[in-house]
Amino acid sequence: MAERIKDLASVQGVRNNQLVGYGLVVGLDNTGDQTTQTPFTTQAVGNMLSQMGVNLPPEQTAKLQLKNVAAVMLTATLPPFAKPGQPIDVTVSSMGNAKSLRGGTLLMSQLKGADGQVYAVAQGNVLVGGVGAATGNSKVTINHLSAGRIPGGATVERAVNTPVGQGGFVYYELNGSDFGTAQRMVEAINKRMGPGVAQALDGRRIAVRAPEGMDDRVAFLGTIEGLDIRPEAGLAKVVINPRTGSVVMNQKVTLDACAVSHGNLSVVVDVPNGDVMVKQDAGSLHHIKAGANLADIVKALNAVGANPMDLLAILQAMKAAGALRAELEII
Repeated sequence: MAERIKDLASVQGVRNNQLVGYGLVVGLDNTGDQTTQTPFTTQAVGNMLSQMGVNLPPEQTAKLQLKNVAAVMLTATLPPFAKPGQPIDVTVSSMGNAKSLRGGTLLMSQLKGADGQVYAVAQGNVLVGGVGAATGNSKVTINHLSAGRIPGGATVERAVNTPVGQGGFVYYELNGSDFGTAQRMVEAINKRMGPGVAQALDGRRIAVRAPEGMDDRVAFLGTIEGLDIRPEAGLAKVVINPRTGSVVMNQKVTLDACAVSHGNLSVVVDVPNGDVMVKQDAGSLHHIKAGANLADIVKALNAVGANPMDLLAILQAMKAAGALRAELEII
């Protein structure tokens, strides 16, 4: 299936920037930080009050019991070409021992970039998708209560310079390094825009000669992003997650003929009677036929009758025996 260039590559230098900040959420219903265990919350409250003209002695600040306040960390993404005054979303996450941020309001907080400069200011009501209730020793919680979002809760205060190209060239970067896809992208651009407009620098970067005027350059890049190309098929790969038992393989995976025997060993302990029984199920030898496509491989592996966790061990053994023609990646 053909894909657009905008889905396969991005313009070099056009990128997001991560922002982070620290703030206070107020207005909680006795679900805030237990300040005896989170002294940074009372310190932040004391600093905030001093800026408002309320000065408390340090010994009184340390004794504050503020169950309606929670210290939070703020994260946001500053998109490319963002200008001052533009709103962006903010994620609010508790950093203390608050039980819930539901119903809270974030006070004005600064969001800084990696260079320490302030790029946005956040404030607003926190939206929490979860709900919880507790009484006595019973407690019910649905979803997560210690994190929420403020849609459009931050206002950009400083713009980041985002140059589109250098000199007469714009550089595209493929999402994944692949010489075949890079060559097909060059051919598609040159066919549409003219010979010699694009050239591949390596398996990831493509240099494109673009117009000097910004209006013409934006229209030029918009045309390129809409071009369709057929990306080169990636490497044959099997991805295994042993924590969840997930196994995912792409269509390039193939199998050579092999034989697999996989038996189960179970240990049963009868605590009241003190009996211990070890049982090993019969593990017959299965012949796995060579598979040239994904459907054949799935059918062959299902014939073994192994559960997902057993399948992890079988695939690793197949790879070690040279029968699995694919890269095995464990995440």
